[in-house]
Amino acid sequence: MAIRLNEKQQIVAEVNEAAKSALSAVIADYHGTTVEEMTALRKTARENNVYLRVVRNTLLRRAVEGTEYECLNEALVGPTILAFSQDDPGAAARVLKDFAKENEEFEVKALAVSGNLLPASQIDALAKLPTYDQAIAMLMSVILAPVTKLARTVIEVPSKVTRGVAAVRDQKQEAA
Repeated sequence: MAIRLNEKQQIVAEVNEAAKSALSAVIADYHGTTVEEMTALRKTARENNVYLRVVRNTLLRRAVEGTEYECLNEALVGPTILAFSQDDPGAAARVLKDFAKENEEFEVKALAVSGNLLPASQIDALAKLPTYDQAIAMLMSVILAPVTKLARTVIEVPSKVTRGVAAVRDQKQEAA
């Protein structure tokens, strides 16, 4: 079914807005994926705040023009599904990687982060990036570690003195 010009302009504008606010992008070949599988993928993407859209390559080239995802143009061949991570950089990679594990015909083509095009083999590196909450927890544990060690050291000194006094007391009681 042909798309009218105003619909094409609307699609380009919508994808462009998503690209401007995205932290990373992943494109994949969805050829051979059933409707039910795509519905499940869309649901998972919504739950993880990932913008997911099937877009014609010509429209996608126009939509990413002038954004940091213009580097994706090299990988736009064949049927393409686009995923933009909105909250954390690894969300789209995690969603599409998990989906590709379950569906053999689904193939990740390329990734883009900060204007750099990465091959599909780098999806693990992007998918393993911590979420915002995980990163904050890791930072807090690093900040808390020296304070905890200091507190343990300060508490250990009186404990050693107490054990030493108790040992002297026990020796004197045995001698008496």
